[in-house]
Amino acid sequence: MDSQFEQLAERYVDEVTALSPVSATGLGDHRFDGQLDDVTPGSRQRKAAFCRTFLDRLEAIPPDQLSRANQIDAAMLRHRLRAQLWHLEHLREWAWNPMAYTGLAGNAVYSLVARDFAPVQERLEHVTSRLAEFPRLMQQVRQTLEPERVPKVHAETAVKQNPGIIRMLDQMVEPQAAALPSGDRDRLTEAMNAARAAVEDHQDWLEEELLPHAAGDFRLGQDLYDAKLAFTLQTPLTRTEIRERAESELRRVRAEMAAIAADLCSEGVCDRQEQAVIRTALEMAYQETPDPKRVVEEATDALARATAFVRQADLVTVPPEAIQVIVMPEFRRGTSLAYCDSPGPLDVGQPTFYAISPAPADWTDQQVRSLLREYNLRSLANLTVHEAMPGHFLQLTRSNRYPSTLRAMLSSGVFIEGWAVYTEQMMVEEGFYDGDPSAPYGPVPGSAAGADPLARLIVLKWYLRGIVNAIIDQAIHVEGMTEDEAMALMMEEAFQEEREAAAKWVRAQLTSTQLSTYFVGALEHASLRREMENAWAGEFDLKRYHDTVLSFGSPPTRYVRAMMLDLPIERA
Repeated sequence: MDSQFEQLAERYVDEVTALSPVSATGLGDHRFDGQLDDVTPGSRQRKAAFCRTFLDRLEAIPPDQLSRANQIDAAMLRHRLRAQLWHLEHLREWAWNPMAYTGLAGNAVYSLVARDFAPVQERLEHVTSRLAEFPRLMQQVRQTLEPERVPKVHAETAVKQNPGIIRMLDQMVEPQAAALPSGDRDRLTEAMNAARAAVEDHQDWLEEELLPHAAGDFRLGQDLYDAKLAFTLQTPLTRTEIRERAESELRRVRAEMAAIAADLCSEGVCDRQEQAVIRTALEMAYQETPDPKRVVEEATDALARATAFVRQADLVTVPPEAIQVIVMPEFRRGTSLAYCDSPGPLDVGQPTFYAISPAPADWTDQQVRSLLREYNLRSLANLTVHEAMPGHFLQLTRSNRYPSTLRAMLSSGVFIEGWAVYTEQMMVEEGFYDGDPSAPYGPVPGSAAGADPLARLIVLKWYLRGIVNAIIDQAIHVEGMTEDEAMALMMEEAFQEEREAAAKWVRAQLTSTQLSTYFVGALEHASLRREMENAWAGEFDLKRYHDTVLSFGSPPTRYVRAMMLDLPIERA
């Protein structure tokens, strides 16, 4: 049975990438680099048939006759296939989310030019082939989207993202054209001109046809949300249970923040009331903000400090791969301030990009100040821990090296985000912010030698963000939470600055269920560590624990727990 399953897994890996050439490039399968996706009904029918065929083949393989590792891979594959079918046939986002197509068009080029996985001439030849197909792709997109189902916020965001495709051609493709022989360069220029015209025509359609007629509801509603939540989280926790745990944690974390804040405030300087004392202490951290023109440089410095600390404290094995802090490409802006862009598991060894979005050019000075207060120097350091070291960059690099290619291609967002949130708290507990002479922020007057209570306060504020993410995610899509209610919860209960809360309101409308992965993942990782501390007792070692947790790839946390505690592998 193991041999039969491994042959099926190999066949899946070999065949699935043909369904989306752009996704294939992102994964590191470069057989289809010169092709561009088809988004017609026929393409969706082929994808659905592919999922059903492999589900039928999986059912012929009894899980209890597989090795433990293969049982996990089989369960993850089954889940992925069922989720893809549900998205195609029930959520039907292809009909109402124009952002999916701005991302597709942008990634079609970006994934070929951002990393040097092949000679530049070869990659540019594939760029030429894909750009020549842009007119066909844009026409298919316009035939696919149903304006009456498109939420206005999705249309507005696509209108802002789409021009970034042209600017990417100007900034990332055209400067490299000189590397091509004259004939090939002429063909690239011709394809770029055709693509620019197609993107401009599409922009006109977005602005003049889609946006005025966008009439869809961004709220999923209970049935779709609950089904999507189950596919996203792969956890036995129900929506109600997640809400109850989140509200309980919200109260506990605020009380902990108030205790830290009270110690920072001398008698008579600040109010003892919980809300006021936390705000007063946070103001101390907000006094140290990055230069808005040097955010990338500040993040690069924070990355160097975090990497040095992880190595010095010997917390986890650091991979040799490179990571680079970059300005976020325009076509990807609009849903988050930062992200980690790791290479695909079939492109092991390529660099990772830690991307940060600058403040929009049309923001007022007050709005920029709000953003900088939220991402003060301690907060920027914590963001770097989450996105890079030892968060996403380290974990995903390790995951890409998992021996099973299938496992490396499949992943649990809950495990990934939960690990990143876990590392935020772990780093402050291990002393990352204590007594660092190279840190741009100085010691807090009156604090214990080497300690930085403001850093602990900021990290707890970030955890509050994850908790509130889970609350507003379901409250907006199921309970009809309004913008005013969401903003009040984020700004008053979780102390977020106005710009952060406003951006999260937009993100919560544009996405669904992903915002719950941070909190649920943090709960699972915290629970796993407590269990392993008890199981290993006096032999518990932090580096051994971290390396073991990361040795299984990125499966749902319950499978990591089963492997570490030698428990049965439960079928999802």
